[in-house]
Amino acid sequence: MSATQAQVKPERKRSREIFEKAEKVLVGGVNSPVRAFRSVGGEPLIIERGSGQYLYDADGNPLLDYVCSWGAMLLGHAHPAVTKAIAEQAGRGTSFGVTTELELELATLITKAIPFLEKVRFVSSGTEATMSAVRLARGVTKRDLIIKFEGCYHGHADSFLSQAGSGLATLGIAECPGVPQALAALTINVPYNDLAGVEKVFSEQKEKIAAVIVEPIAANMGVVLPKEGFLQGLRELTKKHGALLIIDEVITGFRLQNGSAQTLLGVQGDLTTMGKIIGGGVPVAAYGGSAELMNNVAPLGPVYQAGTLAGNPLAMSAGIATLKELAKPGIYENIAANAKKLVHGLKNALAGAGIAAQVNSIGSLSTVFFAPEPVADYTGAKRSDTKVYARYFREMLNRGIFLAPSQFEAAFVSANHTPADIDRTIATAQEVLKSLAA
Repeated sequence: MSATQAQVKPERKRSREIFEKAEKVLVGGVNSPVRAFRSVGGEPLIIERGSGQYLYDADGNPLLDYVCSWGAMLLGHAHPAVTKAIAEQAGRGTSFGVTTELELELATLITKAIPFLEKVRFVSSGTEATMSAVRLARGVTKRDLIIKFEGCYHGHADSFLSQAGSGLATLGIAECPGVPQALAALTINVPYNDLAGVEKVFSEQKEKIAAVIVEPIAANMGVVLPKEGFLQGLRELTKKHGALLIIDEVITGFRLQNGSAQTLLGVQGDLTTMGKIIGGGVPVAAYGGSAELMNNVAPLGPVYQAGTLAGNPLAMSAGIATLKELAKPGIYENIAANAKKLVHGLKNALAGAGIAAQVNSIGSLSTVFFAPEPVADYTGAKRSDTKVYARYFREMLNRGIFLAPSQFEAAFVSANHTPADIDRTIATAQEVLKSLAA
């Protein structure tokens, strides 16, 4: 399909009918707010299946997918090795509520790729992983306060729902009703990349900070890279003040290389959280760290955390198959080459259209911010013209390119995207951006 073939909005009659029925039994017709497309307008998608780099909606329209289940599908949709592993395990049983050897195998693959993780605990979602890591930090330090960064999203646990990115940024929610003020007061927000601000909080709250939690590369206010020395400074401050550093790699874990982004960035947290890619599209996440720290978790220690579906054999099988594929030579180099080509093409397309915008990127992660100045924190991200982004999103979607339905999210390149896909995307973006500038 050429960039000009799909200028007419595709018909989505069946998708519309399904969504209208869903609105009667599901809150907003969805099970996660951003899927409702409220910030970008238009009709929400109803997806029937995925294959490689493509999604197919309920009306059979193909979509070149740069959402990739919000980063989980690094290998693309329905990867043969992953689907085979899931199917074979389903034939043996889907949940046992007791330990399987699969849990050992996936944990070994993770700790081999990230040697500073001596022990891990599997959970079912990124929210569970970050929530559990914070509980562990509080339990070990005997302190209550945590520091997080404006625009960083660490899931929807109460401790994280103030000045958070992702869906809250998309919907314009600064403070979430239902979170008790007394609990919200235990979380201190600092601008991302503001090391001096963190130092000021530590000086004011002596021996009260349990942990600092941070995305090593922010990807939930859109992609924002850490400034030189920022992460290393957090490491030094937390050590100096007896607090723990929690590195949230739910998005970045196994995204940029076969292992942790911390290795690339020259920092090492006390605790690391992971999700998305380690489950190959099946719900699984994990938190881990040194044996000394992790041994404080029940049953070895007093910090309690449990889950009926934790270590679920379907999820473990999908994760094992995924990480084995990612260990093969050349895969990350190919992904990075395509992503670099995409970013270069988008920058040229924006310049050619005379549109003021920023393209923040690292590896296979990128965001086009329709903002006049460089974006280095949440304040900068919020200066973006979300109305222009909404038009850009809809016009790209009408031409068969699926981007995140929010200005404040990342685009993901998968192992299935080809140079031809990238060329098509750039050509489509050139056409759309020129129409927006007209």
